[in-house]
Amino acid sequence: MDSLLSWLFSSEEEEFNILYYMACLMVFMAACTFVTLLFENVPYGRYATSKYGFPVNVRFAWFVQELPAFLVPLCLVFWTSSAKTSQLPNQLLIAMYFCHYVQRSLIYPFLIRGGKPTPFASFVLAVVFCLYNGYMQIRYLSHYAEYPPHWVTHPCFIAGSMLWLVGWLMNMHSDHILRNLRNPGETGYKIPTGGMFEYVSGANFLGEITEWAGFALAGHSIHSLAFAIFTTVVLASRAVAHHNWYLTKFEDYPKSRKALIPFLF
Repeated sequence: MDSLLSWLFSSEEEEFNILYYMACLMVFMAACTFVTLLFENVPYGRYATSKYGFPVNVRFAWFVQELPAFLVPLCLVFWTSSAKTSQLPNQLLIAMYFCHYVQRSLIYPFLIRGGKPTPFASFVLAVVFCLYNGYMQIRYLSHYAEYPPHWVTHPCFIAGSMLWLVGWLMNMHSDHILRNLRNPGETGYKIPTGGMFEYVSGANFLGEITEWAGFALAGHSIHSLAFAIFTTVVLASRAVAHHNWYLTKFEDYPKSRKALIPFLF
């Protein structure tokens, strides 16, 4: 894999700069996405339409689209000259990333019950994002990220790590609740209850936003910040869309439940 990187980049300085520009581009794309989502929902699940391409089986789509976010970083860590993987802060941040994407790419797709097909356009965009972000995050952490001595005891790292853990657990618990809403043989939609769903309609989205916000705080880089911003833009839009849909669909939907932030929004 080193030979491929040497072919793509003339020097490590060039690659380092490209990683920086990739993060800046992701922030710009987050802004563009924010504007776009003011007028249209993310085309997936209950919001999918045929204008975004032919339908792709939801399990297959989730597995394939998330796989680059696992395989590319795996190759970068084990089959390139990863100069920083011996450093504890880098190891812990890389472990946070892999904890999410091992579950998301190798476990979550096979736990899905039913689920509507994913439009081909959404599927392709997800593949591109996972490839792009997986390379950007892990190449930076494994080869370029420099942290001060004892960074793991810094308040930013400790607070960020705790936020990441809370978000990771919230995300998995919320997904578990959603998977078990219907008994075998049942169809249709139900109101999710339990866990953070008692407070917000997008508990799973809140979990993932919290997770990557914590990762950004602990990682203290434009690369992790860009990821957190992009994630927040996309998932906040989904949470609002879900909340409005629930209010329209169910007359008995809890009026005190917010879209994304308990008691506030």
